[in-house]
Formats: sequence, structure tokens, C-alpha cells
Amino acid sequence: MSEVQKDKAARKDKKTSRVPSEGSHGVKYTAGKNKDSLSNISCLDEQDGLVVTLENTYQLGPRKRFPAPAVLAILKDVLPSYLEDEKYEVEWSRQMSKNLSEVIRARVKDLMIRRYKIVVLVHIGQLAGQSMQISSRCLWDQATDTFASWSFKNTSLYGVASVYAVYFE
Repeated sequence: MSEVQKDKAARKDKKTSRVPSEGSHGVKYTAGKNKDSLSNISCLDEQDGLVVTLENTYQLGPRKRFPAPAVLAILKDVLPSYLEDEKYEVEWSRQMSKNLSEVIRARVKDLMIRRYKIVVLVHIGQLAGQSMQISSRCLWDQATDTFASWSFKNTSLYGVASVYAVYFE
């Protein structure tokens, strides 16, 4: 057997017998699709020229449940700090609702809870002797999805903020 054939045989044995770990150096991961699965990951080891296709692993539930009490604390902090000394104005309330939604969403995202979609709703209205009820209906998994809501009012306005956390598989 020639040296070239021996080298090819040795490389072939290496390719079939050794699978690199995820943390090994010189390994590139690329996502792709093949005919057998919807999604897979191809690993290319630059040192050995080894290509291995790994199937996705599916995590069916969150590793850490969404911390609704921590989000409630954020709402209790943000709403009074922004609305306490304000008077109701139509244009101001529209812009403030957007700003509060962004502030709350940013603070919730700082909690670094993975795999949850965050929806933030803020309502600001005038207090003028009227009554108002705000409700919502959602279709979700009671074991993984949750929400937090808080309301605030001063002499001229009310504010209601709700944060919905829906687990994304």
C-alpha cells in the first residue's frame, strides 16, 4: 500500500471514530437543512476536516420560570416615578405610554430571562369622575406563561401597565 493510500485510510478512520465536543477549538458550526430534518447543525473541524451533523435538541419547558414578582417590583417603581407629578394631556399621554412601554420592556429584558417573548401594554387616561375597566384574554400555557400588572393614579390621571411573558419554544 502506498503512503498516499495509507494517509487516506488513516484520515477516513479518524473521521468515523472521533466526534469533536462543542467546546473544542477549531470547530465551526453552521446551520442548514437537509431532506431528513427541518433543521440541523453541521460541525466542521478545521484540523481534521471532520463534518458531523447534529440534530436539534428541543427544550420543552423553561429552565427558569419567569419572575413575575421581580417584574411587579419594576412596575411599582417605574409608574410612580414617571407619573406622580404629571397632569393629564392627550398628546403627552400618548407619547408617555410609548416611553413607559419602552422603559419597562428594557428593565424586564435586563433580568436576562431566556426564551420568553415580552409584551408590554401601558394605558394612561384622565380621571374625571368616570369608571374604566381594563381586561385581557390570552391563549397560553398556564404552566410556563405568566403576567404582571400594576395600576397607579394621582389627582388627574391613571396609568395601568401590564407585562405578559409567553414562553417561546
